[in-house]
Amino acid sequence: MSLANPVSATDHAQGAADAKVTLVEYGDYQCPYCGAAYHIIKAVQNRLGTRMRFVFRNFPLNQAHPYAELAAEAAEAAGAQGKFWEMHDALYENQAQLGPPLIETLVKRLKLDARQFETDMETRKFQARVKHDFVGGVRSGVNGTPGLFINGERYDERWDEELLSAALQKAAAA
Repeated sequence: MSLANPVSATDHAQGAADAKVTLVEYGDYQCPYCGAAYHIIKAVQNRLGTRMRFVFRNFPLNQAHPYAELAAEAAEAAGAQGKFWEMHDALYENQAQLGPPLIETLVKRLKLDARQFETDMETRKFQARVKHDFVGGVRSGVNGTPGLFINGERYDERWDEELLSAALQKAAAA
């Protein structure tokens, strides 16, 4: 399957738009598989450098993970203050403690405007954004996390570092 929603300027992306290969992840901050994939993707980003762009989209699996949507909205609220990737990384790096107390700690650690963050969270300002990502994932055939796409095409192989890196390098060379 292919991405239903092409990568756009509204996506959270690391790396140049003209990179040879784009990896899109539909992820859930509370999913243990996404937590494992986080470290693999970081290693692959280091390996490929400027040849790769990484895009993260929210895919909270609320039935299985009660804090997934809260975490996705927190990442978006941090993103509104220019700190999406810092919050994204901190949520995965502290995944075992995921919940409201961790998010409060991260707001302080990242030096976010706490009042604005709290308002954004209370009003669910980013709920529609998270839902948009989720619906795009469903339309793209994502039925579990992490859902990975390389240059718009679904990646269904194991996502260990060697296999994912080889698939990305092959796509970059094409």
